[in-house]
Amino acid sequence: MPTPSIAIFWFRRDLRLTDNTGLYHALKSGLPVLPIFIFDEAILDELPKDDGRVQFIHETLTSIHVELKALGKTLFVSKGTVETVWNHLLKEFDVKEVFFNKDYEPYAIQRDTQIRKLLEDRGIKVSSYKDDVIFEENEVLKDNGTPYTVFTPFKKRWLRTFESTSFQSIAYQKELLQNCYNWLTEMPSLTTIGFVKSTHKVKPYVLKAMDAYETHRDFPAVDKTSYLSPHLRFGTVSIRKLVAQARKHNATFLSELIWREFFKVILFHFPKVVTQNFKAAYDGVPWREAPEDFEKWCRGETGYPMVDAGMRQLNETGYMHNRVRMITAGFLCKHLLLDWRQGEAYFASKLLDYDLSSNNGNWQWAAGTGCDSAPYFRVFNPMTQQEKFDKQGIYIRTWIKDFDELTYPKPMVEHKFARERAITTYKENIIR
Repeated sequence: MPTPSIAIFWFRRDLRLTDNTGLYHALKSGLPVLPIFIFDEAILDELPKDDGRVQFIHETLTSIHVELKALGKTLFVSKGTVETVWNHLLKEFDVKEVFFNKDYEPYAIQRDTQIRKLLEDRGIKVSSYKDDVIFEENEVLKDNGTPYTVFTPFKKRWLRTFESTSFQSIAYQKELLQNCYNWLTEMPSLTTIGFVKSTHKVKPYVLKAMDAYETHRDFPAVDKTSYLSPHLRFGTVSIRKLVAQARKHNATFLSELIWREFFKVILFHFPKVVTQNFKAAYDGVPWREAPEDFEKWCRGETGYPMVDAGMRQLNETGYMHNRVRMITAGFLCKHLLLDWRQGEAYFASKLLDYDLSSNNGNWQWAAGTGCDSAPYFRVFNPMTQQEKFDKQGIYIRTWIKDFDELTYPKPMVEHKFARERAITTYKENIIR
């Protein structure tokens, strides 16, 4: 019996069946659609076996698998190098078209270019779509066609462009999923993929957290967090839905979503930021080599409660409150004079919502080396921050169990000394 011609939709960071641009176009293509997901060994091999992000992806794919199974369809899920899996698919199926949503990170661009060539060399039509952002890298530019490197003018142009653009979610009936290929198979277990259950779990998102967001956003003890960031990272919720909601309910929250797109634009146009300072003038700053100090910071044993509470929250849960991220990052770069790349890599290994562009952008902001960043002479005082945002010590005591004990460490560096050292070091070594 001849193999029927099919289209493939490739899930990546868009793990949902609704309001999914590429999936919608695949389902309307006229061909039966095989939805696939590839657990990419190039990424997985770098992760611990109890990684909470892999667990969340697996749980989400399992939910999609179950929903499709009720219709007599299922996902094709495989683990391996991306090229190897695609070669297997092309042997197994008569693939005529492939659909996917764009990914703008350097590795993803390289991967997608390689797979597009592999497919097109075999006469397979490849279609990719904007889905992860409202505006792509070249849709919000200065009048001279160059990218913005300062947030406020970028935001103004973004909003003007948004108001003049026909904008809506990709609404379609679930009945369209009947156009998936009649492929029935079992979902591989987490252990089959080579991972085990994690204690770090992604929480459900809370859209109501947008209400009065600007009132609660700086107070880590007040659990008014939306928990949206991992869902945005892996695409279990549509950015179009969130922007529409934020426009109705909270301009400050909308601004945060625009920051996300700003950092994506920076990463796309200036990929050097992955390993280098955005501002080359800061290349002369001599970061200290102090592995013991770095380890104390990682463990949350600096003697500064807001820093330590944040690091312990991160280590125990994979989350850290946004205000506290600024405090912990600023402490590493300014108080300890340690390279922002060390902290960025540590956050990347721990955060459930790790996103390269945002993580990199915010770390360079904290270090003063990035675009539109905090000036080098701005050094957060962790004790003042504690007084402002956790005056009752509720957040601190939640995460520092020994806070009131003799075992809790004294401050590893005195604030006044650290501040003066940082300002002097930056000032004397900035390349002018």
